[in-house]
Amino acid sequence: MTRPTEDSLIARFFAPIADQAGLGLRDDAACFAPTPGRDLVLTVDALVESVHFLPDDPPGSVARKALGVNVSDLAAKGADPRGFLLSLALPMGWTEEWLAAFAAGLGEAAREFGCPLLGGDTVKASGALSLSVTALGEVPSGRMVRRTTARPGDAICVSGTIGDAALGLDLRRDPAWAAFLSEDERSHLADRYLHPRPRHGLARALRRYAHAAMDVSDGLAGDLAKMLRVSGVTGWVDAEAVPLSDATRRAVGVEPRLLDRALTGGDDYEILCTCPKDRIDSLVEEADKAGVPVTVIGQVLAGEGLPAFRFGDTERRFETGSFSHF
Repeated sequence: MTRPTEDSLIARFFAPIADQAGLGLRDDAACFAPTPGRDLVLTVDALVESVHFLPDDPPGSVARKALGVNVSDLAAKGADPRGFLLSLALPMGWTEEWLAAFAAGLGEAAREFGCPLLGGDTVKASGALSLSVTALGEVPSGRMVRRTTARPGDAICVSGTIGDAALGLDLRRDPAWAAFLSEDERSHLADRYLHPRPRHGLARALRRYAHAAMDVSDGLAGDLAKMLRVSGVTGWVDAEAVPLSDATRRAVGVEPRLLDRALTGGDDYEILCTCPKDRIDSLVEEADKAGVPVTVIGQVLAGEGLPAFRFGDTERRFETGSFSHF
């Protein structure tokens, strides 16, 4: 059967996801007009098969993750999504059915996140499936929330729950502890791995109340260490205060070593931020209104070194606290 042309693929699968700035994906570039009085915030993430997702992950889930991880970065900067560019490298053996499901998932995510397709490129790959998304967002001028501005005395806060995605990935290996979880608990963990939930509803609250923020993509312990290090400070975390879902608590109760996995595993895509103590109540209240719980888990301290995680009367520092490609 004759393969469709690149132009026909774009027209069929991706043009319906584009908005006016994308010009129907019939031109070589988009025409994007920033809102007066607002700064552009740009971020890019690449996803590669067998590194960021598994070959048998549903194509719609791969699409949602590709866009979701970028919208998560925008949210951590206090930015509202405006659109994205997609680069897709299809391997030998791709099918129109796979691409249709991918485009459907991408369109659903774009509508949910308020982040339409502006343009991109589709090519043939000689190796694994890979894709890259560049997302654009906006903040009021001078109001982007940086990673580098945590201050001594700030409270350390995190949204949602931690560790679900890492345990969801581990479920693919059918570990012994999975047998002690209910079907709903296993489904919850698997869904958190497959379908990131970027916390874009927190953008406004972060702009108003946070000193520093980043998303938790490579593990809470490691990402916190990164943020504190580039801010020139350190800190401590009450490990018992780190929010865990019922499913993760059940798994940790069965296999206590999984707490380390929850604290260091990636793909949470929650928001980690620091906030002055006199603004915490306002941050939590506004986050609740946005439907995203925020929990205080520790405090920023003057000094250097890895943050201390307090487990009752003992302290630990995670030397390898996050995923690294190299």
